[in-house]
Amino acid sequence: MEHMTYVTVEKEQIPALKFRNTDVLTNLHERKQRMHHVSRATVLGNGYHGKVEIFFETADGEPKRVVTTIWDCDQEHLILKSGACIPLRAVTGIEFY
Repeated sequence: MEHMTYVTVEKEQIPALKFRNTDVLTNLHERKQRMHHVSRATVLGNGYHGKVEIFFETADGEPKRVVTTIWDCDQEHLILKSGACIPLRAVTGIEFY
């Protein structure tokens, strides 16, 4: 990830966060790479209950991170173990353990 300071949040805090309506990634290649990582993280979460670090931005542009398990995803959202959702457009990256 870039050299940014990410504020760590708990997955239970995510429903209270606001997200912007535009994608944080402007590059098509980066968006495709994000979808690949999301798919991989979903398999890891479902098959092995493996956790990942999700890096994302809130509506005010503040960089955040959460360590959790991804249970499911679609073209627009990540669904986390707690049932919370993060819009894909807010995700800047995913790190695997």
